[in-house]
Amino acid sequence: MDIRTKQIYRGLVTNVEQFCKSREYNFAYKNEQYANEFSLKEAEDFAKDLNPKHQPRDYQLNAFTHAIRSRRTLLLSPTASGKSLIIYLLVRYILSSGGSKGLIIVPTISLVEQLNSDFKEYSETNGWNVEDNCHKIYQGQEKITDKAVTISTWQSIYKMPKSYFEQFDFVIGDEAHQFKAKSLTDIMTGLVNAKYRIGTTGTLDGTKTHKLVLEGLFGQVQKVTTTKELMDQNHLANFEIKCLLLKHPDSVCQAAKSFKYAQEIEYLVLNETRNRFIRNLALSLTGNTLILYQYVDKHGKILQKLIEDKADGRKVFFIYGGTDVEIREEVRKVVESEDNAIIIASYGTFSTGINIRNLHNIIFASPSKSRIRNLQSIGRGLRKGDKKVSATLYDIADDLRWKSKENFTIKHFAERIKIYGEEKFKFKVYKIELKG
Repeated sequence: MDIRTKQIYRGLVTNVEQFCKSREYNFAYKNEQYANEFSLKEAEDFAKDLNPKHQPRDYQLNAFTHAIRSRRTLLLSPTASGKSLIIYLLVRYILSSGGSKGLIIVPTISLVEQLNSDFKEYSETNGWNVEDNCHKIYQGQEKITDKAVTISTWQSIYKMPKSYFEQFDFVIGDEAHQFKAKSLTDIMTGLVNAKYRIGTTGTLDGTKTHKLVLEGLFGQVQKVTTTKELMDQNHLANFEIKCLLLKHPDSVCQAAKSFKYAQEIEYLVLNETRNRFIRNLALSLTGNTLILYQYVDKHGKILQKLIEDKADGRKVFFIYGGTDVEIREEVRKVVESEDNAIIIASYGTFSTGINIRNLHNIIFASPSKSRIRNLQSIGRGLRKGDKKVSATLYDIADDLRWKSKENFTIKHFAERIKIYGEEKFKFKVYKIELKG
């Protein structure tokens, strides 16, 4: 609550109710009543009449129905569950029922292009012209448009004046977990005329604060489905995780016991033996392989050179923050038709939201304990494709323990193992001696 204005975000009204009831406080507020309850049958009929290229599954229709009924909600639906089709249904319904202008906010420029591309694919069978209806904003592009839908990165618009946001009567935040809290607050506060405020995310970071911020701005979390349910229903590729625990030489472990975190990471990403191991692993795998790294110059580019020197004709793509968005989208589409390509990409560009159905292998080349980053990265391999029914994640971990002293990244590995167990992924740990 803002103690200066005595105001709290509308999305937290349920929390306020619980707070008051538990303390036997009297409370009252103006409840929003909607004449149109919007039944599941209406949702089914609308989707049937709309006739998108891909018909929505039951859980997508349930999410669509819930979002229209509640008008404020945060849809929690795992990676590869088809959030973009849910967003498409929402946009088309709101526009057809009196909505005039909508804003879709995404965290990266790649996702602007991908969502626009997805809309085009869904519209192939119903004639809705995406070029005429959707405007894209990123990297300094024109922010003013008379088109019905604006798809923008939050970074491109959060400094716009409040008057800019008054034009929108609905807002959808995709991959909402990635938005910076202050920037998202500034945007959402300006959207005074937005009757629909719908967020979508595949992952929350597990902290109560993170959940409350997003619920306050959008509304109560609604769990759409789970990765386990999607796997059981055969909607996702068969997926397994091979944890490759690299045991470093004793002489290194003894020296590393005094490393600070930054020193440990520096040692790992510059380690020639480790990088050759990653190269050899990537080249030994069959199918399209995505290698995710964290540092461009001191790791990504090193891996790129090592792999390209031994690729022997295999297509190798290198992606980082400075890669033009059109090239990123081109690589994504090229890989869809390839069966043995290697993509070396930074976590920031390819860990979240990027849809590559024809991806067979993922290699975690850089250690991370982030729940969101790990689950989003795993999502790159979960999608089924015409030429793919299974995928494998190779999680590279580093054992630098010396006696009772545990290194930082082995602790991060333990966090990832915990996540795999919670998500019911199949995983196995392989211990490997890393020799110089």
